[in-house]
Amino acid sequence: MKKIGIDDAVIFTDGSSRGNPGPGGWAAVIVDPQNVNELGGSESHTTNNRMEIMAAVQGLQKVQAKNITLYTDSSYLINGATKWVFGWKKNGWKTSTKEDVLNKDLWEDLLEVMSGKNIQWTYVGGHVGIVGNERCDEIATVSADGGDAQLYSGKSSEYQLQNILDIDPVALDVTKKSDSKKRSSAAAYSYISKVDGLVMVHHSWRECEARVKGKSGALFKKSLSKEDEGKIVTDFTSR
Repeated sequence: MKKIGIDDAVIFTDGSSRGNPGPGGWAAVIVDPQNVNELGGSESHTTNNRMEIMAAVQGLQKVQAKNITLYTDSSYLINGATKWVFGWKKNGWKTSTKEDVLNKDLWEDLLEVMSGKNIQWTYVGGHVGIVGNERCDEIATVSADGGDAQLYSGKSSEYQLQNILDIDPVALDVTKKSDSKKRSSAAAYSYISKVDGLVMVHHSWRECEARVKGKSGALFKKSLSKEDEGKIVTDFTSR
């Protein structure tokens, strides 16, 4: 079980949307040495990425601890918070292709709540048995559907999920490797490339390879579904 010191806190976050855009929900579960606080909310017209960022913003706003470990299944959130956001701000909230940064308002909010905090951003695979992630997924999904998630706020000793901090670092590493292996062996829905700032979608690897081969700074990635394709396009456009 992960140990929490007096100046520490753990936050689990997740976002969900029914359609992209569509009705959405966000969730955060905050664990400190004495208490657990569950947060959740919804928007009628939003995207999954907006809900992922919103969850982190709301969670970090409520935490006063100096040292925070934040678990999320969104690589978009982690990359944005740890790398992209600083370049975007420096460049007047423009991407490398001079386009307006998507979700600028929430990225600005996130920068503000990150200030002065020591945050360890940690990726967890979705739906792989991480208790805090599963609870956040439940809250976010219920919220997106307009339901009542019945949020808990109180003493850790009375919280229903007493194993929420049973997080094995080795298991997290295995999850990353497993996700990577599954993606590598899975059938492709499409391929996405970015060359000289322009993002394109390809229906074959041969077409994608011809575009990126020998091009300095080129990006490319296989998508596994229409939704996955959209996430990759958003990711590449944001860089």
